[in-house]
Amino acid sequence: MRTLAWLGIASLCLGTAWAVPAKEERRKAEKPKADFALYENLDLDNYDLTLDNYGEILDLSNYEELYEYNDFAPKIEVGTLAPRPKDPAPLPDLGTAAETPKPQPPTAAGPIHPAPIPAQGPPSCLLCLCIGTSVYCDDADLEHIPLLPPETTYLYARFNRIGAIQAGDFMGLKKLKRIDLTSNFISRADADAFRLLPSLQELILPENRLTALPELPRSIVRLDARLGMVQRAGVGFISPLFPQDLKQLQFLHLSDNQLDYIPAPLPQSLRSLHLQNNNIQTMQEDTFCDSHDHSQVRRALEDIRLDGNPINLSLFPNAYFCLPRLPTGRFF
Repeated sequence: MRTLAWLGIASLCLGTAWAVPAKEERRKAEKPKADFALYENLDLDNYDLTLDNYGEILDLSNYEELYEYNDFAPKIEVGTLAPRPKDPAPLPDLGTAAETPKPQPPTAAGPIHPAPIPAQGPPSCLLCLCIGTSVYCDDADLEHIPLLPPETTYLYARFNRIGAIQAGDFMGLKKLKRIDLTSNFISRADADAFRLLPSLQELILPENRLTALPELPRSIVRLDARLGMVQRAGVGFISPLFPQDLKQLQFLHLSDNQLDYIPAPLPQSLRSLHLQNNNIQTMQEDTFCDSHDHSQVRRALEDIRLDGNPINLSLFPNAYFCLPRLPTGRFF
């Protein structure tokens, strides 16, 4: 009996378990679709939402009916055309060339001058090297001074075959400060070749064939004519008026020439006098100092070289009293 009772209870439980899902399916089939108004009035804050009752609270079966997606899609009527896009801005026609403006006739305001033709470079810059205001013509096989630019400040024409300096070689070169003609064949220089250069400060003429010194401008500071054939200082240099104008001459280098006397009078501005290796045999007592003014002092003239000459400097004791030091040479 007890066994039959347990079997009956088990059958009843199984029947109930199968009946619940069937009942639930019938309830869902018979339940009408939820009204959207009831969904809005549902107070979810006071309702206990769990996984068991999620389907009862939110019925998503009619979600597509509640929201008409077709309302958001753009309405396109069949048979109409899409709107025409705006016409782009017209582009320039590159196939046609621009018209060349026609020259206008001159007006009464004034004549029309043609554009200036750029001047060609001077010949010296074709034969030599021009850097700024300096012209370098070293070892260029020159036989005369080339035409120089008007702004030339420094000229280097060493190791060439220049034989003479003409009066017009440096004409108009008002800014020329230095001329270096070392190691040429210069045997003659016209009187106005250098004298009319207002800015010339250095004239470098060693290793040439000059027999007389050229006339110098007042602006000269350095004259270098070493290793030449100079026998006399020249008319312009020994003139009693011309040397007095050389108030800026500081360096006079005439060593290794054929001088037989000391050029005089010497400018008061002189600092260095090189006359070694010449043929100087005598001098005047007024060559360096004024014999009538024993208070005279020539502090600038500190470098006098007379070595290599046949002169005996001890024979002229009164010729050096104004000098800060004795000349270099033979005193016996």
